[in-house]
Amino acid sequence: MSRMKQSEKAIEAFKEAAKRPFGMRDKIGYAAGDFANDITFVIAALFMMKFYTDVMGVSAALVGVLMMAAKVVDAFTDVAMGQICDRSPVTAKGKFKPWILRFSGPVAVASFLIFANYLANAPMGFKVFWMFFTYLLWGSVCYTGVNIPYGSMASVMTSDPEQRQMLSTWRNIGATIAQIVIAVVLPLVVYTTDAEGHKVLSGNKVMVASLICSVLAVLVYFVCYSLCTERVLYQQPEGEKKKSTAELFRILFTTRSFLGIIVSALILLVTQLVLTGMASYIYPNYFGNTVMQSLSALLGCAIVLVLSTFITKLADKFGKKELSAAGAVIGAVTLLVVYIIHTHNVAVYVVLYCIAYAGMAFFNLMCWAMIIDVIDDIQVRSGVRSDGTVYSVYSFARKLGQAASSGLTGALLTAVGYTSETAFDTNVVNGIYNTAALIPAIGFVCLALSLTFLYPLSRKKVQENNRILAKEQK
Repeated sequence: MSRMKQSEKAIEAFKEAAKRPFGMRDKIGYAAGDFANDITFVIAALFMMKFYTDVMGVSAALVGVLMMAAKVVDAFTDVAMGQICDRSPVTAKGKFKPWILRFSGPVAVASFLIFANYLANAPMGFKVFWMFFTYLLWGSVCYTGVNIPYGSMASVMTSDPEQRQMLSTWRNIGATIAQIVIAVVLPLVVYTTDAEGHKVLSGNKVMVASLICSVLAVLVYFVCYSLCTERVLYQQPEGEKKKSTAELFRILFTTRSFLGIIVSALILLVTQLVLTGMASYIYPNYFGNTVMQSLSALLGCAIVLVLSTFITKLADKFGKKELSAAGAVIGAVTLLVVYIIHTHNVAVYVVLYCIAYAGMAFFNLMCWAMIIDVIDDIQVRSGVRSDGTVYSVYSFARKLGQAASSGLTGALLTAVGYTSETAFDTNVVNGIYNTAALIPAIGFVCLALSLTFLYPLSRKKVQENNRILAKEQK
């Protein structure tokens, strides 16, 4: 059979599968995809630095620098994967979904290799190499290979704005459940008590937990692959040549909505990951209470799940941009209060932390739908539709935020004098507290300013773009 006939047959099979109505099956499947993503992402975000500083004996500053340096590679791998997705032929299952299945196994293996407790007594040079190599393999290659097509897939599962917001919400539900597994359960099992009564991380327990999470990720990726359906087929107008990568980048970086979402996402990730990353230090070191670390994570997840039940209606009434900016203001004010009162009462800290987390949740629940709004805006302004490329550059910006937060967290821990020997000194733990409150508060202020003055897609503008595209598709 010729390649052209194979392509035509695949498109016909795609169109037949696309007749299945959008429904709960798609929502659960899409939630499963981010659960699988985050089951490896969250364990790295929460425990990798702690593992390498406390178990492997690597300095916090070096861990942060290496995690930042690894993200330089993502400038190439993310965009390359986006281009691969955009240029992939349509199969019976779609353009994006097949890649999820292909990379599900590799990303799980790479995640497990990060936490190599059996190398704790290896030479320092080799431990640093292993950390860099495995983090690069996991984040820049395997995670990119599964996450870029997964994120891009939302825009082709449905063209309905409300249903796209539902996918964004359900994606966050999946991520929240993964956070419950990692951020709530693991602190209860991966710490041990040393001879002096201090809570210390067990390298062997983290390694076993990573293995279990990796196996679980593969199983849940298959659920995502099985339940999600691609329905929208954006075909290039006949006779029109594909834009070159350079031309696509020119279009993207001269579009204000794209720049606005990139800057806002970068600020959010730095803010969020410094806030959550410092939890692995403030609870065991400042408060001496890892149970409350699990409780705060559980309450944060519960807040997200509750908000997800009505966020679509709120977004429809007030607008995604407007709600996200308001949430950032709530987060900023709350953490400034935390910094000022400098409480030693862990219950008070958890309550205020949860309020700040609720403010952050507004943008987190809507950001994935907002990137689809940006893709639509670019199409309206330039006539170019390139879901994979747009999402890949957006994903790279988020990874820059992740890397920046890792580097910033490592630098700040070093600045307050944190090492495995000084981990419980009074000046050090007070420095940890101040860092955990003040830096995210500043981040929230910057996020509110970015969303308000840089990102242009208000509720009114999004509705206008949807009307224009609806007319074009008729």
